[in-house]
Amino acid sequence: MRSLEQAQRDVLAAVSLLQVTEVPVWEALGLALAGPVVAPHDVPPFTNSAMDGYAVLGADVEEGPVTLKLLEDVPAGHVAQQALRPGAAIKIMTGAPMPEGADTVVKVEDTEPLPDGVRIMAATPTGTAVRLAGGDLEAGDPVFPAGERLTAPHLAVLASFGVSPRVHRRPRVAMLSTGDEVLPPETANLGPGQIRDTNRPLLAAMLDELGVEIVDLGIVGDDADVLRNTLEQGAAEADMVLTSGGVSMGEYDLVKIILRELGTVEFWKVAMQPAKPFAFGHIEGTPLLGLPGNPVSVMVAFEQFARPALLKMMGCRALFRAHAMARSAETWRTNPAKTVFVRVATEVEDGVTLVRSSGGQSSNVLSALARADAFAVIPVGTGWVHPGDAVAIELFRSPEARTASEVLDE
Repeated sequence: MRSLEQAQRDVLAAVSLLQVTEVPVWEALGLALAGPVVAPHDVPPFTNSAMDGYAVLGADVEEGPVTLKLLEDVPAGHVAQQALRPGAAIKIMTGAPMPEGADTVVKVEDTEPLPDGVRIMAATPTGTAVRLAGGDLEAGDPVFPAGERLTAPHLAVLASFGVSPRVHRRPRVAMLSTGDEVLPPETANLGPGQIRDTNRPLLAAMLDELGVEIVDLGIVGDDADVLRNTLEQGAAEADMVLTSGGVSMGEYDLVKIILRELGTVEFWKVAMQPAKPFAFGHIEGTPLLGLPGNPVSVMVAFEQFARPALLKMMGCRALFRAHAMARSAETWRTNPAKTVFVRVATEVEDGVTLVRSSGGQSSNVLSALARADAFAVIPVGTGWVHPGDAVAIELFRSPEARTASEVLDE
């Protein structure tokens, strides 16, 4: 059997970077920079006020109260028409450029307007509420490295520069489920031996999270000609093909047979649980990952192979989910010959992250997967995990984990 790490290395070594393109900021979420970004100018581009108030000379407001003459009013988006002089103030709004000579802003709450001036009620230290040009980034500063995957805050920074980023283009992924027994999820009534397709909705959601374009090839029954044509279509239209089911040892596992006809595909037994049966190769140059049929195995195989491979194709530096350390709150018996992925729920007690099984660990038990926050990754050679033992966890749950009552009623 192939080790998990060797299988991951082989998959990553066999996929290539996608082409580089320039896209508007609006379209760049989730994509990876094809090169480093350097600040083209200062941010902020000019020294400005951090609050609504009055621009003054710090020397004039070292003590209070003091009365200053009002020269003018400067809204955001406008520039003062005169320089500030001692004994005077200029009313200013948040974000407006600081007038020439001004070095301090007194917040409006500490002032009292007068017919031709303003009374400063409180002493204000020099430099208060002033945002300096280049205070965040200076022209020429390195901002983001190549391979950085762009999140919402990244896009805001790029927008502040007016930069349309150069990125590796968004992948197209073709996906299909296989088997005569598999029916669409919306099927109202099932006949004997029939099941609803859970794998395509699962894969589609995980692919959506990555921001890839999906080519949905639907469900293909146990018909060799239809399967052959569908796989050829997927290989022609997409950058990667994902199949679920049909890669184990059964007589009707047609995916295995057709893949051998169409391309250079290997069928592996990976020393992992779940998701031991796995296929990988190429059809007409397009990488194909043949995932197992059980839904938990689909997710585990996707997380360990497909997701990192797609992130590499996108040019990302970071390819694998975040790991953290936790302590088991239970006893688990695992197969020492395999890397075992235990679906776990996490909780924090006295500052320590504890993990417990989220339910049944069979590869068809979706409800436990839905209750899980993470996989506890139990390495080869570990037969037992006992309460208090340190375990590595691989986090996959979205960040929203606390209810309103947990946050607001504490």
